[in-house]
Amino acid sequence: MLDRNRAALIDTARGLSEVDARRRLVPSLTTPISLLKHAAAAERIWFQRFWADLDEADCDGYSRRDEGTFTVTDDESLADVIAEFERASQRSREIAARFALDDTKVNPREGEVSMRWTLLAMIEEFARHAGHGDILREQIDP
Repeated sequence: MLDRNRAALIDTARGLSEVDARRRLVPSLTTPISLLKHAAAAERIWFQRFWADLDEADCDGYSRRDEGTFTVTDDESLADVIAEFERASQRSREIAARFALDDTKVNPREGEVSMRWTLLAMIEEFARHAGHGDILREQIDP
């Protein structure tokens, strides 16, 4: 289900022009491309930082829990950001495979969480953002 939601989120942006991928249609930082950038950061925050205990410098991209997760630079294309999300997702799969579903760790914000809880949280997160992407796509497409 998590991989389905990852793919659904990508599908909400795939095929858009670079201009449309960056088009701001809501007051927040939410754009089709920024949703993917945020999702890649969420992968790193939960799997690389939290489960694998990597320092920020050892992650393969932005991994702070703040609005910076939505930041896309001018030199990043939609294809670049999709590839970044796919790489982060693959790394998350590899990290998750090292743990049992019932393995737990203490998260400063959430308390004790299991790998199962993390996977469910990511399913929820990406389903929600795929819904956001669907709405944005409806506004963009004629």
